[in-house]
Amino acid sequence: MDDRIPYTELIKGDIPPWVMRFIKGAGKAINRYRMIQGGDDVLIAASGGKDSLALALALSIRRKWLPVDYSLRALMINWTEHPIPEEYRDKLAEYFDALGIDFMIMDEKQFPDSFDGDFNCYLCARNRRRILFQHAEKTGTRLIAMGHHLDDLAETTMMNLCFRASFSTMLPVQEFFGGKMHIIRPLIETRESITRRLAEVYTLPVVKPVCPYDQTNVRARLKPVISELSHIDKLTREHIYNAHDFSMCLMEDRTAEGQTDDGGDIDSRHA
Repeated sequence: MDDRIPYTELIKGDIPPWVMRFIKGAGKAINRYRMIQGGDDVLIAASGGKDSLALALALSIRRKWLPVDYSLRALMINWTEHPIPEEYRDKLAEYFDALGIDFMIMDEKQFPDSFDGDFNCYLCARNRRRILFQHAEKTGTRLIAMGHHLDDLAETTMMNLCFRASFSTMLPVQEFFGGKMHIIRPLIETRESITRRLAEVYTLPVVKPVCPYDQTNVRARLKPVISELSHIDKLTREHIYNAHDFSMCLMEDRTAEGQTDDGGDIDSRHA
């Protein structure tokens, strides 16, 4: 028996302080970089994991509070080699419908013929982004929102620093194709522990597709390293974030009255 709280309670407005802080924290990052503005059309990259479901929740609820409006859609790429259980198609559809977000699942090959039998985490991520970009172009969408959080940024920084001799990381706002599209990361200042708690307390329909490298890739092996550093200084993740200069990520003002929201190939350095 599932003793978690129905997520519909949050949608109805029964929002405890810690969830309110999470939603407003996402809004703070959105506002800092002007990620989402009035009239924008946002495509949420829905993996089915806790982070993208939490992102959808935050964007949907906070939209109710704003004097500006933006549209939300979500796309899940379901790898045919490792498909999600059939029952989760309905659970996810119900979740996004309750949030007022149009939702679509695309069944795609995780190992396209162009890989020539090669496969790794970078190729998988690039393949996913390729599909997202193609769908965004087809639908005329400029903004793709991903659920990457502060822990992802810290881990990416350490990966690039220790194994690529580069002090770089994933960006809050990342431009592609000469500004034709942007990836935005509203949870970039949010710790993973918050999205994990949301999934533990509320009935988010989290489904984790099978990944053959999930527990053995470099990112997974760096997680305990970041955790250990945080035992020395609890703000380790925030310090890593603040060490970067993200001034170039501030998006242009796209609103008629200057009112912001409240709150090519993939560059391997930002994979």
